[in-house]
Amino acid sequence: MTEPTLCAMIQKAAQLGNRGYRFLDYQEAETYIGYAELFKKASGVAGVFARMGIQPGDKVALILPTCPEFFYAFFGTLFCGGVPVPLYPPVRLGRMEEYHQKTGRMLEVSEARLVCTDKRIKRILGRSLAIAGPDLGCITLNGIATEPFEFIKSDPDIPALIQFSSGTTVDPKPVLLTHRQIIANIRTMLDFGLNYYGDTTGGSSYCGLSWLPLYHDMGLIGCALLAIAQPADLVLIPPELFVTRPAVWLRAISAYKPIITGAPNFAFSLCTEKIKDKEIEGVDLSSWQVALIGGETVSASALEKFINRFEPYGFSPHALTPVYGLAEASLGVTFSDIKQRFVYNHFNRNLLLKNQAKIDSSGDPIISLGKPLPGFQVEIRDKTGKNAADNTLGSVYIKGPSIMKEYYNNPAATADAMHDGWLDTGDNGFIFKGDLYLYGRKKDLIIIRGQNYSPEIIERALADFPGIRLGCVAATGYIPENDENERLIVFIERDKKGAKADDKILADKASKKITKSTGLVPESVIVLEPGTIFRTSSGKFRRGETLKQYIAGTLAPPAQVTIFQMSAEMMRSKIAISRMKRNKNQSRQ
Repeated sequence: MTEPTLCAMIQKAAQLGNRGYRFLDYQEAETYIGYAELFKKASGVAGVFARMGIQPGDKVALILPTCPEFFYAFFGTLFCGGVPVPLYPPVRLGRMEEYHQKTGRMLEVSEARLVCTDKRIKRILGRSLAIAGPDLGCITLNGIATEPFEFIKSDPDIPALIQFSSGTTVDPKPVLLTHRQIIANIRTMLDFGLNYYGDTTGGSSYCGLSWLPLYHDMGLIGCALLAIAQPADLVLIPPELFVTRPAVWLRAISAYKPIITGAPNFAFSLCTEKIKDKEIEGVDLSSWQVALIGGETVSASALEKFINRFEPYGFSPHALTPVYGLAEASLGVTFSDIKQRFVYNHFNRNLLLKNQAKIDSSGDPIISLGKPLPGFQVEIRDKTGKNAADNTLGSVYIKGPSIMKEYYNNPAATADAMHDGWLDTGDNGFIFKGDLYLYGRKKDLIIIRGQNYSPEIIERALADFPGIRLGCVAATGYIPENDENERLIVFIERDKKGAKADDKILADKASKKITKSTGLVPESVIVLEPGTIFRTSSGKFRRGETLKQYIAGTLAPPAQVTIFQMSAEMMRSKIAISRMKRNKNQSRQ
C-alpha cells in the first residue's frame, strides 16, 4: 500500500472494482456496495457539499448509523477538502438531555459547519443543533440529487479526520489526525499481518467482519478503512443489532468466513453468557484466525470462558489477540502475536501497590497486550518523568509515526499530553518480558492508605456474581468533605431479574466478596437499576460522572421511552431548529 491519502486509497480500490462493503440488516439480509459505486456516490455528495459552501479545511459532522450513507458523506467530505467528524447517533433514548449537551458541545468544539444525518435521527437532533448552530445547518442524503465532482488532490499532511477520544475521565477531546498519520497506522497494521486474506485454504471469502461503531476509531480505521486499503470485502453489522442479538455476529462469521473480526472484552462475555445453543446450530467458526480484543480492559477469565464455550464450534484459542490502541495514535500501538495463544500472568497484589510487578500464582491476573508495532516505542515513566525500569508500574508514554500532533483548538490539553513527540496516554502500566501490561487509567486509580488500586481489579472480583448484571460494576474513590482519606464506593447494577427488596442483601454479599478478593472494605456498595452507570459512546465506564451524579443526588436510570415521550422530543427538536433559524436570520439583518 503506497497511496498517500485516503482519497487516493478509495480511488485505487474503486478502480479494481471487485471488492466492497456488505451491510447486514435486522433480518440478516445483505446489501452490497462496491468500492467503485461508493467512490461514484461519494463524488456526487462532494458536489453537493461544495455547492453548499464546504471548502478545504471545513468540518462536517457525521451523525449516522452503520449504513452506506456514512461512507458517501465521509469520503464526500474528504473529496472536497473537508474534514469529517464522526459522532455517535442517539442510541440511548432514555438519556436525551445528556446526549444533546454532549453532542452540542462536540459540534461546537469541532467547529462543524454542516451536520449530515438521516431522516430518522434528524427528527430528534434539533436541540443538539441549536446548541452549536452550524452555519450550513443539517442535511440528509436520503434521495438527494448529487452533482458530479472531481476530488481535490489533497496533501498527506492536511487534516483527514477529527476523532473524539472516549472520554472516560474527562469530556471527549477532539483528536486531529492527518492523512499521513492514518495511513501510516494502516500500513503498519498490514505489515504486521493484519489483513483479510491470510491462509485461504479453508475456503475463506477474503473478507473481514465488524459490528463496531463507525464513529469509533476501532470500527472506522481498524476495520472500514483497513478493508479499503487492501482492498478486501468487509461485512458490516449494526452495533445495536449485535448488542441485542449477539448470535448474529457468530452466525455471520460462519456464513462469510472472515479471517479477522474483533471487539472489546465485553462482547466476548456477552456471547458467552447470552447466546443459546439453538441460536448457533451448525455454526462453524474455524475461518476466524484473528480475534482482536481492545478498546477496554481485557479479562483473561472472560477469554478462557469464551474458548470453553465456542471451541466446540471450531473456534481456535490461538485466534484471541489482545491489542492496545487509542484515537491519539490513529489506533494501533501494541499487538500480541497473532499466531500464538494470548498470554497472561498473575502478579503479586501487594507489590503492585508499591509499583512493582512480580509473578505470584495467587496474585491478580493481568493480560499481556503484546509488543509495540513496527516504528512504535513504549516507555514507562515514574512521577518525575524519568524512564522506569522493566517490571515497574508507571505512566505509559508512546511514540510513533501515527501519533497525533494536537487536540483540535485545545492547546492546553495538547501541552498536557504531548512531550517532545511522546504522548502521555493517561494509562498506568508496566513492561514485563518486553510486553505491555496495563493497570488502569491514572485518573481512575483509587488511593487508599497511600496505595494505588486499579478499579478494574476491584470490579473483577464481582465478575459473574449472582444478581449483578453482566459487566456492570464500577469502582471509584471518594473523599468526603472535611476528610483527607479516600473511601471506596462500588456501584453495581442489579440483574433485571432482581428485586429492590433484595438490594441490601446483594450489597452485603458483594461487599464481602470484594473484601475477600482484594482485602479492601468498601465504604458503600450501591445497587442501581439496569442502565444507570454512566458510559462513554463506546461503552466504557464513566466512573467519575457516575460518582458525581450520585453525590449530587441526580443519579437515576434512563427514562422509559414511550411513543408520547418520542413525540415530545420531536416537537422540542422542531422548536429548537425554528429558534436557531430565527436567530440566524436576525443576526444577518
